[in-house]
Amino acid sequence: MAGIEFHRVLLKLSGEALAGKSGTGIDLPTVRRVANELAEIKRTYPEIQIAIVNGGGNLWRGEPAAEAGMDRARADYIGMLGTVMNALSLADSLEQAGVDTRVLTAIEMRQIAEPYIRGRAIRHLEKGRIVIFGAGTGSPYFSTDTTAALRAAEINADAILMGKNGVDGVYNADPRKFADAVKFSELTYDEVLQRGLKVMDSTAGAMAKDTDMPLVVFNLNEPGNIKKAIEGQNIGTVIKGSR
Repeated sequence: MAGIEFHRVLLKLSGEALAGKSGTGIDLPTVRRVANELAEIKRTYPEIQIAIVNGGGNLWRGEPAAEAGMDRARADYIGMLGTVMNALSLADSLEQAGVDTRVLTAIEMRQIAEPYIRGRAIRHLEKGRIVIFGAGTGSPYFSTDTTAALRAAEINADAILMGKNGVDGVYNADPRKFADAVKFSELTYDEVLQRGLKVMDSTAGAMAKDTDMPLVVFNLNEPGNIKKAIEGQNIGTVIKGSR
């Protein structure tokens, strides 16, 4: 397919990216904008296969709750339910945009979603459906970054596309706090580790490195960027196993 860098992608969306400017809750106009952008990609490139993992930080964060005295496992399970809420809201907007969508969850809740089965997920992708993975890995202590790396490997994705909320790549410092922060166009996973760059947690980074999974970090808030990332345009930072 001319002009396409990645044919099967895992799109990682932070919970905050679905919260809009407020930073918390589910902002439906933002969710619909993302859904419409994905629908346009499917219309332009019907052979592109898209899977999604979304975080739940706009609704709940397990680690701060645990620090406040809550049982960590229970706090993480609440966070997993938050990711399902985000997944269902995104699925609804995708369906309204005319895209056949399936939500698969690592914790069974058959009334609202299918249980995660690797072969079923791949079959949905092959049929042209967008697949959203909810409830993380189904186990506490693992982030949705780790879920993204795991699911990307399981479905044999060509790359992980990591959409950030207002940040257009990986910098040597927080560009929202430091005006002289320098953006990287390309890195290796070893360089990310050596420089102490906070791209994804260490477990997710190690898994992506071991599977040699390319990671593209880009600004989700810029309309059209998901399509540009799939096309391989230089819009953010590319992280690979080796140069």
